[in-house]
Amino acid sequence: YWYNSMALLADGWHMSSHALAIGLSAFAYAAARRYARDPSFAFGTWKIEILGAYTSAILLLVVAVSMVWQSVERLLAPEPIHYSEAMVVAAIGLVVNVVCALILGHAHDHGHGHDHGHQDDHGHGDDHHAHHGHGDLNLKSAYIHVVADAATSVLAIAALAGGWIYGWSWLDPVMGIVGGILVGIWARNLLTDSGKILLDREMDHPVVDEIREAVETGPEISGTRCTDLHVWRVGRGAYACAVSLVTHDPQLTAADVRKQLAVHEEIVHVTAEIQQCR
Repeated sequence: YWYNSMALLADGWHMSSHALAIGLSAFAYAAARRYARDPSFAFGTWKIEILGAYTSAILLLVVAVSMVWQSVERLLAPEPIHYSEAMVVAAIGLVVNVVCALILGHAHDHGHGHDHGHQDDHGHGDDHHAHHGHGDLNLKSAYIHVVADAATSVLAIAALAGGWIYGWSWLDPVMGIVGGILVGIWARNLLTDSGKILLDREMDHPVVDEIREAVETGPEISGTRCTDLHVWRVGRGAYACAVSLVTHDPQLTAADVRKQLAVHEEIVHVTAEIQQCR
């Protein structure tokens, strides 16, 4: 604000909002751990983290729109920029963001396991990573935030350098617009990923076909047809399912169905309804 740099101002607002967003991530972890053994959470507290990621994505999208709006205003009504001072601030911001990205990137690569206290009859916790495993979206959101910050810091430095060296004062607000669009794309992707989980949109996941195949072609439950199947995620790589079956086998029980699905470690809870054909 003091140096009249739209690119630097956007970068500053960006970093400030992300400090709050990362605070939301920390709050989500703390809340998930605090209520881990609360029986009122039927499948554990993992979705508190997803809710934190979704909230962060909305915040990021608001920041992106604000960046573009303010940049357009500055493009139409330019003001003199203090290039040297602004570049020093932008460089410091870039260093901070790179360090944070390296720390969070290291944590993201090695996984971030949390036991939220949910166990099913087979003893599978909802904190394991199955072969269909999905990363921790809350940690991913924090990582995306600092990477986005680093990118906008680079854009701010490039814009300030161009204006300082070549006199391209228009480059400063233009980079603010570019940064806003870039951040908006990242926000949309995170919003989509977290929103799908919150809305239990999982019926297009490969695990659904695996469940259907297991209950219709398994050797222990032959002559059985799946008439209704619902699958939803209850952990980073853990799923629950409710399945309705029609069978010619009078000896088939729900325990047999659970045993057949036990080979799929990502299935941690099974509710089975069996109708006998006569």
